[in-house]
Amino acid sequence: MSDGLRPFLTGLFRTAVEVAHPASFLPGLLPTPPKGRVILLAAGKAAGSMIETAERHYLDTLKLPTDRLAGIAVARHGYGRPTRVVTMIEAGHPVPDEAGLKGAARALELAGSAGADDIVLVLMSGGASANWIAPSGGISFADKQTVTRALLRSGAHIGEINTVRKHLSRIKGGRLAAHAFPARVITVAISDVPGDDPSAIGSGPTVPDPTTLADARAIVVKYKLDLPASITQALNDPANESPKPGDPKLAHSSFVLAARPLDALKAAEKAITAAGYECISLGADVEGEAREVAARHAAMARDLRIKGKRAVIVSGGELTVTMRGKGRGGPNQEYALALVAPLAGLAGVAGIAGDTDGTDGGGGSATDPAGALVDGDTAARARALGLDPAAFLADNNSTEFFARLGDLLEPGPTFTNVNDFRAIVVDTP
Repeated sequence: MSDGLRPFLTGLFRTAVEVAHPASFLPGLLPTPPKGRVILLAAGKAAGSMIETAERHYLDTLKLPTDRLAGIAVARHGYGRPTRVVTMIEAGHPVPDEAGLKGAARALELAGSAGADDIVLVLMSGGASANWIAPSGGISFADKQTVTRALLRSGAHIGEINTVRKHLSRIKGGRLAAHAFPARVITVAISDVPGDDPSAIGSGPTVPDPTTLADARAIVVKYKLDLPASITQALNDPANESPKPGDPKLAHSSFVLAARPLDALKAAEKAITAAGYECISLGADVEGEAREVAARHAAMARDLRIKGKRAVIVSGGELTVTMRGKGRGGPNQEYALALVAPLAGLAGVAGIAGDTDGTDGGGGSATDPAGALVDGDTAARARALGLDPAAFLADNNSTEFFARLGDLLEPGPTFTNVNDFRAIVVDTP
């Protein structure tokens, strides 16, 4: 990897992450304390940092008595932050665990305890769908885990995954706000989804759900999922339909979008132009199979090289990986691995792909890599080590490939999440 391009690319990644950290934007969005309590309910990869920021605002800046603040925060393992009043729980992601089960139960309990003088302040971020787990009646926790694993391996995109989740839950798809009714519910959210749809962020626990049981059943059929009988029964039970727009139990619920993937992308674009490059932005909502998107982006980079341009191609959004092999990795690492062959031999060209939460697929550990870096020399360096990029790609084994080369992106937990960030720089040879 070129010594000059690596720090530039990793710097762009840091810029994208920093603008989305709760400390940058959250205090100005927090509501004035009511006569009663502020009940803080947070879930997702930024849950710890959002609660940490909110506690500092209410306890230190506004001097709110501790007995008027209560709550619970659930983040993925390794993403907890020091809290003073609110209970902090670390739970499984992307496959839920018992800690998430207990955290969701406590969140529902606190929401249900809210009175007319209280505010239920819900702080949402990506990952909440797995962190808040409250299976519908008749569904075991093990069956819910089975569904999650099957969806993750199927190649279904995040919107489809959440559609199924919302119809198997007592907290998702507007049900948390309905549970808190008639108390006032205010949601402040960090988006990690294409289009920033509130009903998709964390599976929309406080907003109406436009998707239906029929939609969920169609997704099961589309991906030929072999699911437990309890899941099939639940998806055919009208009682599991989620609250829809106009539901009176959601009348006291409001939603504020605090940070978006586009905000992160715009910050990176500004840094790119300041560095003297032409910025070619493909937008914050790019979706598709990781290796196929990589092939298109690599073709763009080669075209820019032919034209003698100095430019950076940037994009956000969430890519998918259809598991064909038994290797380890995530969509960002697979995207980078799919760039290796088409960028081979191109001097002055390099790319980065990383999840802004700090971890990309893998085993659900906070130490998993966020993504990887690649350049025109990667293929030659791999051959020198006896590594065949095509074989690793066929086995979905991107983590091992880049680990052997020393090209993994490993920032650790970032305590935020605005989806993925990708950049390919085309410089002078």
